[in-house]
Amino acid sequence: MKLDTGLFARSLKDIPAAAKSAEEHGFDAVWSVETSHDPFFPLAIAAEHTKRVKLGTAIAVAFPRSPMVLAQIGWDLQEQSEGRFILGLGTQVKGHNERRFGVKWEHPGPKLKEMIQMIHAIWDCWQNNSRPSFKGEFYNFTLMTPFFNPGPIDYPRPQLYIAGVNEYMCRLAGELCDGFHIHPFHSIKYLDEVTRPNISKGLQKAGRKPGDCAMSTTAFVITGRNDAEIEAAKAPVKQQISFYASTRTYSGVLECHGWGDVSNRLNEKAAKGDWGGMADEITDEMLEVYAVTGKYDEIAGKIKAKYEGYLDRVAFYFPFIAGDGRPWREIIEAFNG
Repeated sequence: MKLDTGLFARSLKDIPAAAKSAEEHGFDAVWSVETSHDPFFPLAIAAEHTKRVKLGTAIAVAFPRSPMVLAQIGWDLQEQSEGRFILGLGTQVKGHNERRFGVKWEHPGPKLKEMIQMIHAIWDCWQNNSRPSFKGEFYNFTLMTPFFNPGPIDYPRPQLYIAGVNEYMCRLAGELCDGFHIHPFHSIKYLDEVTRPNISKGLQKAGRKPGDCAMSTTAFVITGRNDAEIEAAKAPVKQQISFYASTRTYSGVLECHGWGDVSNRLNEKAAKGDWGGMADEITDEMLEVYAVTGKYDEIAGKIKAKYEGYLDRVAFYFPFIAGDGRPWREIIEAFNG
């Protein structure tokens, strides 16, 4: 199991120092996110200022971009990083696609499948000079002239991960992808009953081996030097869990533990903008299920104990920031043995 981190910086000017520091501390990969900034620009900069650490998106929102645009970005970043780039895609939810990005929401699972197939077809065309002949319901790739072909690169095609929660996305990851970003809002029970069985179905459908689809997540972690700091660290985690749990798409993660009624209450409070009231719905019992809690000197061991045999990669939900007061070197060294 590898320990990764989010790539956090207030502006692009801060990316070189942040990426270098993450690499020097011993993280295996850094992941950028698509929240208030573009997820790809930071990785282009980080690739120029690092040598070892892998660079990925967790995630870039898929549908506001075409498969060709994503293929071009991935190809360039793979070459620039000398083979260290991972393209991580996610669908986001209907409201954000339509009302924030202004794009049409239609059949997200099948549409993402076609997107992945077309990206792979584009990369194969560029690397191996294969004929562009992908035709789907949502996307088509039948034209590639020499003027628009960047040609082969000296590295394997980028790895492609997708994120998801429900059965279809798990099966799709097993069938077509190099990895699966497990949503931070999950439990071991949910992984056993939903995630892993459906990834296995996808692997079997494609005739692939279990290790062909890596498992990764960003885990909710509650930690501190002492009990008082740990207690204080619970509040922001409860707030974030309540935000995710208010989305009906993720209700199965609550229902798996008999907490389906909480999903309805959270959805109602979210509609009213009652963010504080939403966090109050998340109990300490739920934190035991959805987060990992422990003091700084024991948190690495607790994460490994929880996820051994489940994950290939894990990161803390709160990103690494050098000098933020957390004993990062000690945590990383303990995790890496």
